[in-house]
Amino acid sequence: MLIDPTYVASIAEAVRTIARDHDLDHTLHTIAEVASASVPGLEHAGISIVTRSGEIATRAATDPLVGQLDDLQYSLGEGPCLSAMREHPVVTVPHARHDQRWPAYIPEAVALGLRSQLAVRLFLDDRGTLGGLNLYSTSHDGLHDEAQPIAELFAAHAASALERTREVSELSAALKSREVIGQAIGIVMERYGLNQDRAFAFLVRASSHGNVKIRDLARQMVDESNARF
Repeated sequence: MLIDPTYVASIAEAVRTIARDHDLDHTLHTIAEVASASVPGLEHAGISIVTRSGEIATRAATDPLVGQLDDLQYSLGEGPCLSAMREHPVVTVPHARHDQRWPAYIPEAVALGLRSQLAVRLFLDDRGTLGGLNLYSTSHDGLHDEAQPIAELFAAHAASALERTREVSELSAALKSREVIGQAIGIVMERYGLNQDRAFAFLVRASSHGNVKIRDLARQMVDESNARF
Protein backbone atom coordinates (compact mmCIF):
# COMPACT_ATOMS: atom_id res chain seq x y z
CA MET A 1 0.00 0.00 0.00
CA LEU A 2 1.36 3.44 -0.96
CA ILE A 3 1.44 6.00 1.84
CA ASP A 4 0.59 9.65 1.21
CA PRO A 5 3.80 11.73 0.76
CA THR A 6 2.58 14.16 3.44
CA TYR A 7 2.60 11.37 6.00
CA VAL A 8 6.00 10.17 4.81
CA ALA A 9 7.40 13.68 5.41
CA SER A 10 5.99 13.73 8.93
CA ILE A 11 7.49 10.33 9.69
CA ALA A 12 10.85 11.43 8.31
CA GLU A 13 10.82 14.46 10.63
CA ALA A 14 10.09 12.21 13.61
CA VAL A 15 13.02 9.97 12.67
CA ARG A 16 15.35 12.98 12.43
CA THR A 17 14.21 14.10 15.87
CA ILE A 18 14.96 10.66 17.34
CA ALA A 19 18.42 10.66 15.77
CA ARG A 20 19.44 14.00 17.30
CA ASP A 21 17.56 13.82 20.61
CA HIS A 22 18.95 11.93 23.59
CA ASP A 23 16.16 12.72 26.05
CA LEU A 24 13.65 9.87 26.13
CA ASP A 25 10.66 11.85 27.37
CA HIS A 26 11.12 14.54 24.74
CA THR A 27 11.60 11.92 22.02
CA LEU A 28 8.46 9.99 22.99
CA HIS A 29 6.40 13.18 23.26
CA THR A 30 7.61 14.18 19.79
CA ILE A 31 6.63 10.78 18.39
CA ALA A 32 3.19 11.03 20.02
CA GLU A 33 2.63 14.56 18.72
CA VAL A 34 3.74 13.76 15.17
CA ALA A 35 1.74 10.52 15.20
CA SER A 36 -1.43 12.35 16.25
CA ALA A 37 -0.90 14.80 13.39
CA SER A 38 0.08 12.17 10.83
CA VAL A 39 -2.10 9.10 11.40
CA PRO A 40 -5.31 9.97 9.56
CA GLY A 41 -8.53 10.02 11.58
CA LEU A 42 -6.88 9.55 15.01
CA GLU A 43 -6.15 12.88 16.64
CA HIS A 44 -5.10 11.81 20.17
CA ALA A 45 -1.95 9.79 20.81
CA GLY A 46 -0.03 8.37 23.74
CA ILE A 47 2.82 5.98 24.45
CA SER A 48 2.64 3.44 27.28
CA ILE A 49 5.68 1.63 28.62
CA VAL A 50 6.22 -1.48 30.69
CA THR A 51 8.23 -0.42 33.75
CA ARG A 52 11.02 -2.49 35.29
CA SER A 53 8.56 -3.66 37.94
CA GLY A 54 6.20 -4.95 35.23
CA GLU A 55 3.58 -2.22 35.60
CA ILE A 56 2.19 -0.28 32.64
CA ALA A 57 2.38 3.51 32.68
CA THR A 58 1.78 6.33 30.20
CA ARG A 59 5.09 8.01 29.35
CA ALA A 60 3.86 10.46 26.70
CA ALA A 61 0.45 11.90 25.82
CA THR A 62 -0.75 14.62 23.49
CA ASP A 63 -3.55 15.74 25.81
CA PRO A 64 -5.33 14.89 29.11
CA LEU A 65 -7.93 12.69 27.38
CA VAL A 66 -5.20 10.21 26.43
CA GLY A 67 -4.22 9.89 30.07
CA GLN A 68 -7.85 9.35 31.06
CA LEU A 69 -8.42 6.61 28.50
CA ASP A 70 -5.08 4.96 29.24
CA ASP A 71 -5.68 5.00 33.01
CA LEU A 72 -9.16 3.60 32.48
CA GLN A 73 -7.70 0.56 30.72
CA TYR A 74 -4.99 0.07 33.35
CA SER A 75 -7.47 0.25 36.23
CA LEU A 76 -10.01 -2.07 34.58
CA GLY A 77 -7.36 -4.50 33.35
CA GLU A 78 -8.82 -4.54 29.84
CA GLY A 79 -8.93 -2.55 26.63
CA PRO A 80 -7.23 -2.32 23.23
CA CYS A 81 -3.99 -1.03 24.77
CA LEU A 82 -3.58 -4.06 27.04
CA SER A 83 -4.78 -6.47 24.35
CA ALA A 84 -2.11 -5.16 21.96
CA MET A 85 0.59 -5.73 24.56
CA ARG A 86 -0.60 -9.18 25.66
CA GLU A 87 -2.40 -10.79 22.73
CA HIS A 88 -2.40 -9.29 19.23
CA PRO A 89 0.32 -6.78 18.23
CA VAL A 90 -2.22 -4.53 16.51
CA VAL A 91 -5.75 -3.98 17.79
CA THR A 92 -8.28 -1.96 15.80
CA VAL A 93 -11.50 -0.47 17.11
CA PRO A 94 -13.26 1.18 14.15
CA HIS A 95 -16.62 1.70 15.87
CA ALA A 96 -16.15 1.89 19.63
CA ARG A 97 -19.82 2.33 20.42
CA HIS A 98 -20.66 -1.08 18.93
CA ASP A 99 -17.58 -3.01 20.13
CA GLN A 100 -18.28 -5.77 22.66
CA ARG A 101 -14.77 -7.12 23.30
CA TRP A 102 -14.16 -5.08 26.46
CA PRO A 103 -17.49 -4.80 28.30
CA ALA A 104 -16.13 -2.77 31.21
CA TYR A 105 -13.92 -0.39 29.22
CA ILE A 106 -16.04 0.48 26.17
CA PRO A 107 -19.06 2.08 27.91
CA GLU A 108 -16.87 4.33 30.04
CA ALA A 109 -14.60 5.21 27.11
CA VAL A 110 -17.57 6.06 24.90
CA ALA A 111 -18.91 8.25 27.70
CA LEU A 112 -15.61 10.16 27.53
CA GLY A 113 -16.16 10.69 23.80
CA LEU A 114 -14.25 7.79 22.25
CA ARG A 115 -15.41 6.86 18.74
CA SER A 116 -12.48 4.82 17.36
CA GLN A 117 -9.13 3.54 18.57
CA LEU A 118 -5.94 1.87 17.35
CA ALA A 119 -3.34 0.22 19.59
CA VAL A 120 0.07 -1.03 18.41
CA ARG A 121 2.55 -3.03 20.49
CA LEU A 122 6.05 -1.67 20.96
CA PHE A 123 8.47 -4.59 20.86
CA LEU A 124 11.95 -5.69 19.87
CA ASP A 125 12.90 -9.26 19.01
CA ASP A 126 15.50 -9.54 21.77
CA ARG A 127 13.65 -7.52 24.41
CA GLY A 128 10.03 -8.55 23.98
CA THR A 129 7.20 -6.12 24.70
CA LEU A 130 8.31 -2.62 25.70
CA GLY A 131 4.97 -0.85 25.66
CA GLY A 132 2.30 0.37 23.28
CA LEU A 133 1.34 3.23 20.97
CA ASN A 134 -2.27 4.23 21.59
CA LEU A 135 -4.27 6.34 19.16
CA TYR A 136 -7.79 7.60 19.80
CA SER A 137 -10.44 9.58 17.95
CA THR A 138 -13.35 11.51 19.39
CA SER A 139 -14.42 12.84 16.00
CA HIS A 140 -14.31 9.91 13.55
CA ASP A 141 -15.96 6.52 13.31
CA GLY A 142 -14.11 3.92 11.26
CA LEU A 143 -10.38 3.72 10.55
CA HIS A 144 -8.58 5.15 7.54
CA ASP A 145 -6.86 2.55 5.32
CA GLU A 146 -3.46 4.14 5.97
CA ALA A 147 -3.88 4.48 9.74
CA GLN A 148 -2.47 1.08 10.70
CA PRO A 149 0.68 1.01 8.52
CA ILE A 150 1.62 4.56 9.53
CA ALA A 151 1.00 3.82 13.22
CA GLU A 152 3.19 0.73 12.98
CA LEU A 153 6.06 2.86 11.65
CA PHE A 154 5.78 5.25 14.59
CA ALA A 155 5.60 2.30 16.99
CA ALA A 156 8.84 0.91 15.56
CA HIS A 157 10.60 4.24 16.10
CA ALA A 158 9.25 4.51 19.65
CA ALA A 159 10.52 1.01 20.44
CA SER A 160 13.97 1.92 19.09
CA ALA A 161 14.04 5.06 21.23
CA LEU A 162 13.15 3.06 24.34
CA GLU A 163 15.82 0.47 23.61
CA ARG A 164 18.50 3.08 23.00
CA THR A 165 17.72 4.87 26.26
CA ARG A 166 17.67 1.64 28.25
CA GLU A 167 21.05 0.65 26.86
CA VAL A 168 22.51 4.01 27.91
CA SER A 169 20.90 3.69 31.35
CA GLU A 170 22.26 0.18 31.86
CA LEU A 171 25.75 1.24 30.78
CA SER A 172 25.64 4.23 33.11
CA ALA A 173 24.54 2.04 36.02
CA ALA A 174 27.31 -0.45 35.30
CA LEU A 175 29.93 2.30 35.24
CA LYS A 176 28.64 3.75 38.52
CA SER A 177 28.69 0.30 40.14
CA ARG A 178 32.25 -0.22 38.96
CA GLU A 179 33.29 3.15 40.39
CA VAL A 180 31.66 2.45 43.78
CA ILE A 181 33.18 -1.04 43.98
CA GLY A 182 36.58 0.46 43.20
CA GLN A 183 36.16 2.95 46.04
CA ALA A 184 35.15 0.14 48.42
CA ILE A 185 38.22 -1.89 47.43
CA GLY A 186 40.36 1.13 48.27
CA ILE A 187 38.72 1.40 51.67
CA VAL A 188 39.37 -2.29 52.42
CA MET A 189 42.98 -2.02 51.22
CA GLU A 190 43.63 0.92 53.52
CA ARG A 191 41.72 -0.48 56.49
CA TYR A 192 43.20 -3.99 56.49
CA GLY A 193 46.50 -3.51 54.68
CA LEU A 194 45.53 -5.79 51.77
CA ASN A 195 46.49 -5.63 48.13
CA GLN A 196 43.88 -5.00 45.46
CA ASP A 197 43.15 -8.65 44.64
CA ARG A 198 42.80 -9.69 48.28
CA ALA A 199 40.64 -6.64 49.03
CA PHE A 200 38.28 -7.60 46.20
CA ALA A 201 38.19 -11.21 47.46
CA PHE A 202 37.29 -9.82 50.88
CA LEU A 203 34.31 -7.95 49.37
CA VAL A 204 33.17 -11.06 47.51
CA ARG A 205 33.21 -13.14 50.70
CA ALA A 206 31.41 -10.45 52.69
CA SER A 207 28.82 -10.15 49.93
CA SER A 208 28.26 -13.92 49.90
CA HIS A 209 28.08 -14.30 53.68
CA GLY A 210 25.75 -11.33 54.03
CA ASN A 211 23.59 -12.40 51.08
CA VAL A 212 23.81 -8.91 49.63
CA LYS A 213 24.86 -7.81 46.14
CA ILE A 214 28.46 -6.67 46.00
CA ARG A 215 27.53 -3.26 44.58
CA ASP A 216 25.10 -2.67 47.46
CA LEU A 217 27.73 -3.69 50.00
CA ALA A 218 30.24 -1.40 48.31
CA ARG A 219 27.78 1.49 48.35
CA GLN A 220 27.14 0.94 52.06
CA MET A 221 30.88 0.95 52.83
CA VAL A 222 31.48 4.10 50.79
CA ASP A 223 28.52 5.91 52.40
CA GLU A 224 29.71 4.94 55.90
CA SER A 225 33.23 6.10 55.08
CA ASN A 226 31.98 9.43 53.74
CA ALA A 227 29.79 9.94 56.81
CA ARG A 228 32.86 9.96 59.03
CA PHE A 229 34.21 13.08 57.38
